[in-house]
Amino acid sequence: MSPLQFIRQRPFALLGVVGLLWLLTPVALKRLARVSLFEFGAPADFAASYARDLQQYWSLRTRSTNELLQTARDLANLNAGYEARIQENEALREEVRRLEEALHLPSNPEYRTEIARVVRRDFGTWSQRLVIRKGRNAGLPVGAPVIFSGGVVGRVAEVHAYTAIVDLVSSPTLRIAAVADGDSRPFSFEGGPNPPFTQARGSVEFVPLDVYASPESPKRIVTAGLGGVFPAGIVIGYIQNLELDTGGLFKSGTVLLDPRLNELHEVAVLVPLNPEQQ
Repeated sequence: MSPLQFIRQRPFALLGVVGLLWLLTPVALKRLARVSLFEFGAPADFAASYARDLQQYWSLRTRSTNELLQTARDLANLNAGYEARIQENEALREEVRRLEEALHLPSNPEYRTEIARVVRRDFGTWSQRLVIRKGRNAGLPVGAPVIFSGGVVGRVAEVHAYTAIVDLVSSPTLRIAAVADGDSRPFSFEGGPNPPFTQARGSVEFVPLDVYASPESPKRIVTAGLGGVFPAGIVIGYIQNLELDTGGLFKSGTVLLDPRLNELHEVAVLVPLNPEQQ
């Protein structure tokens, strides 16, 4: 072999040696290396996140007095509406508690809400994830449900010291027991491959035959509360179409998810107070 051919083939040989060493490395050591790299890069993500918050703060300081007054009036209206909803929610909770005591039913597991800022978004064709700015320091467990004002965001997949990784509801790795709005028969929802710069979507299977949906009349689906992860009644998305599956016993179709999933800045993690009861 000539020296020139050896020089040309040397990078491929080195790459093959590195690949072989990586295959022979124990799984525990690979996992430790991946976690160490993530923790090593976390301060840079934190700094970028805080820099964005500071930039937003100074951009708001440049607003005129009239704009600030209008924003304050809008916030006052929103706070009044939220106050009414809080009172209604408390009344409903009290009614549920009274019925549970009268019927001797076990109480549903309670959650505490942990608000977290989004540090980074990793949107690929086969995985959609968020990195949030809270982790073991806030007591977040793996598997905790994550929601926002529009419904389901996803589920905590990994927890690190000061950050956590959330698998989005649009990710193929996430499956949820769902029901159609106004129905009680559960079926399966699953995320799917979502190309970048498109509205996120998923799919449903095992839908009863008498459930109908179309783009002109979409059907809202919510969490069924089965599986011990998501509480019942949280919005997942809207079924756009349904058709018979191969067996002809059920229907399957496409679900359009909330477009705000691609631009979230804050999410709420539901941390169970009694995880052993879930």
